[in-house]
Amino acid sequence: MTELAPQMSPDHGMARVLVIDDSAVARGLMTRWIEEDPDLVLVGSATDGEQGIRKAEELRPDLIILDVEMPKMDGLAALPILLKTVPKCRIVMASTLTRRGGEVTIRALSMGAADYAPKPQAGRLAGAEEFRRDLLAKLKALAPRPKVSRPANPGAGAAAPQARTAPGAPPPPPAKRAFSPVAAAPISRGTTPRSTGRPSIIAIGSSTGGPEALRMVISKFSAGLAAPIVIAQHMPALFTKILAEHLAKASNLPCKEVEHGERLQAGHVYVAPGDFHFTVRRDAGGYYAALDQSPPINFCRPAVDPLFTSVAEATGGSALGVILTGMGHDGREGVRALRATGGTIIVQDEASSIVWGMPGAVAEAGLADQILPLSEIGSDIVRRAKGGM
Repeated sequence: MTELAPQMSPDHGMARVLVIDDSAVARGLMTRWIEEDPDLVLVGSATDGEQGIRKAEELRPDLIILDVEMPKMDGLAALPILLKTVPKCRIVMASTLTRRGGEVTIRALSMGAADYAPKPQAGRLAGAEEFRRDLLAKLKALAPRPKVSRPANPGAGAAAPQARTAPGAPPPPPAKRAFSPVAAAPISRGTTPRSTGRPSIIAIGSSTGGPEALRMVISKFSAGLAAPIVIAQHMPALFTKILAEHLAKASNLPCKEVEHGERLQAGHVYVAPGDFHFTVRRDAGGYYAALDQSPPINFCRPAVDPLFTSVAEATGGSALGVILTGMGHDGREGVRALRATGGTIIVQDEASSIVWGMPGAVAEAGLADQILPLSEIGSDIVRRAKGGM
């Protein structure tokens, strides 16, 4: 395959991608997919970490797909060098859906990888349409885009938000997204006041960049937090169990992948299992988890919308909802339901988000009560959980 020298690349503003993978089959498929996509341009490919580092320095890509297991230098060894060589580049790990693949992926995300794409076993790559869709969507979401000036954090007394998009207009694709202005103030709650007591449940939703964001948030939690914490992170089965284990190490609270019918205890963290929707129910004994495999919502299972909607119904609005970094708009309608019943909503700000899709969608809709940098969200949750919303 002919590679394009950086000064000769006819990219016309398209995101420039370097593929690093030792498998000829996987590398061939990924490079072909990128070449066929009108929003991406392939600048080169490499067969191991050492060659990938040399080509990254020469070609200066915007995005790198990095395989985990390779000869000479594997993905984990190459990752920190690549981040130092091309610091503005976003790196997506291509990981197999195995226990080892999940462990390495979570570690890579903590080291600075922007995201991951679960790669099927080598013998099944020829029909990996889901992998193709997932990989291309993540590359486009992570692609550089022009910065847009936006108003400061919503505050009391600011002007009401203006209409931002035509009703019913379809959202643009992630790579091309031009964000609408953030609402200058949260939209009116109508006749339902905001709950001011301590939250009965803390619900968190995240996607791209979420594992590391969750680790940073949960590391601020302290023992004695008087509410269960429920999490929907877009991840496949097995990976979510590994994520819960890693979050448990970072937290002062017990953390686990939730089970169907499990009673939700205050001061415990529960992660939705991959390939299942997680909803919260309530009976005379308190809150408990319900898992189901109903169709994906917003192309995701687990999805954030059903979790937040169920929390609104179970708590009557005495809940705190948090939307962290992630692509797409999953969580917006669940936030709408939670806020309509009196819940309080916090979203991560754009500057600290890997992708400001999910939190941006909530902010644009005027549903965010507060927009905070990631570094402040954990302590703010603790403050609200102890002193009221």
